[in-house]
Amino acid sequence: MLYFAKWKTGLVLAICLAGLFFSVPNALRGQADALPSWWQPVTLGLDLQGGSYLLLEVETKVVVQEQLEALVENARAELRTARIRYVGLGVEGESAAVTIPDAGQRAQARTLLAGLDTAVEVTEEADGRFVMGLTEQALIERRSQAVDQSIEIVRKRVDETGTREPTIQRQGENRIIVELPGVDDPQRIKDLIGRTAKLNFHLVDERVSAEDMMSGQVPPGTVILPAAPNNAGGPQSYPVRKRIEVSGDRLVDAQASFQDSQPVVSFRFDTAGGSRFGRVTQESVGQNLAIVLDNQVISAPVIREPILGGSGVISGRFSVQEVQDLALLLRAGALPAPLTVLEERTVGPGLGADSIEAGALASGLGFVLVVVFMLASYGLFGGMAVVALFVNLFLLLGSLSLLGATLTLPGIAGIVLTMGMAVDANVLIFERMREETRNGRTLMNSIETGFRQAFKAIVDANVTTLVAAGLLFYFGSGPVKGFAVTLSLGIVSSMFTAVMVTRLMVVTWLRRGHAKTLPI
Repeated sequence: MLYFAKWKTGLVLAICLAGLFFSVPNALRGQADALPSWWQPVTLGLDLQGGSYLLLEVETKVVVQEQLEALVENARAELRTARIRYVGLGVEGESAAVTIPDAGQRAQARTLLAGLDTAVEVTEEADGRFVMGLTEQALIERRSQAVDQSIEIVRKRVDETGTREPTIQRQGENRIIVELPGVDDPQRIKDLIGRTAKLNFHLVDERVSAEDMMSGQVPPGTVILPAAPNNAGGPQSYPVRKRIEVSGDRLVDAQASFQDSQPVVSFRFDTAGGSRFGRVTQESVGQNLAIVLDNQVISAPVIREPILGGSGVISGRFSVQEVQDLALLLRAGALPAPLTVLEERTVGPGLGADSIEAGALASGLGFVLVVVFMLASYGLFGGMAVVALFVNLFLLLGSLSLLGATLTLPGIAGIVLTMGMAVDANVLIFERMREETRNGRTLMNSIETGFRQAFKAIVDANVTTLVAAGLLFYFGSGPVKGFAVTLSLGIVSSMFTAVMVTRLMVVTWLRRGHAKTLPI
């Protein structure tokens, strides 16, 4: 236990220097933007830096509803193609239903409906009524995919705004936690996150007159949509065909620009979308093409000539800020379902500074008390334990910085707790040395036995704490995870410093000194 090979000595020193190196950026926090991305200070959490906290809920019911509406449109097209007469086709709750009056066509209708989607179950009831619903497994998958997709889109939108080090994570089945450090006024971010931004291009149904819209008499496959606020001066509503001619999913770029001195959004489709857009505009010259964003018609210009370049512009009574936000939303993609803000909290930078000051005071006071206790109780060896404690703090801070972990107020509590635990191993070792000395062993024998016999107890105590920290990380969320991460890193670094760094200092002292008694 007291023999140190040169390579082992070099490795211990290299690890200590690496911890010091990666902790240096924390002293240069004001110049963090000028530092390379791999050499950054530890990220401060919302409770330390200030910012906004949002708890969002994904309305997964909308995803199921849209799936059923698409199923109804497909069923209508298939039944018409097969010349099967039907009545009562529509969505009812979490299923779709249709009635086939002709008994001779029901078998053919059942085959057609069952072939629409492998995730759909078709049940035949009395009098030729067919009920179509998604399987339980399909419902679970659709909802889970909607939440996962929402998280990615929210992350893209937040990143586009330039917010540094946001935290976006899932909570439960259909909730998302968004933490935005440094954001004092979250209203614009909340507006960007909350908008579905589902852009589609539909043809306007020219058969529907203003009187028909007033009376609500529109043919199947057509829906009346309101005009967007920026469409002032035009109609208040439009009869739009439900069929999506070109989906906004085909957009590959959207940028804010100007046309005739007016702010507009220029967009560009991918190859398939551009081909589809060109074909639609070529076949529908003279008709109105409705640009629909979140079920509101932004504009419905007349197609005067085919648009074959795969690009176009969205114009309206936009401000420059509205154009920039709309372009951002279209680049990030549409949310699969609306988001509802369940909880919102804002932490001011002043409160965050107070938290840092309180945490620094607690850490400093705890460190001083530990140092006084170790020096008073164990003399020279206690001083070595204090040096190892300094190394432990550098290793912990360097590890947090290297991993890009977020330091929260509970994380500071984990650091304070780690300082007390870091010297526990040294206390076990030194007390075992004292006991061996009282039993008449020599200095060398006492020191070697102290390190060897205390090692098992050190490992047992720290492994059980590591297991507890792992459970906190797995089952916890937010600040609880931050505490678990800090505690786990502190345990690992304290074991290293107690077993390796302190032992290296003791061995060096033994080799260079001429002590005959234990300096405790």
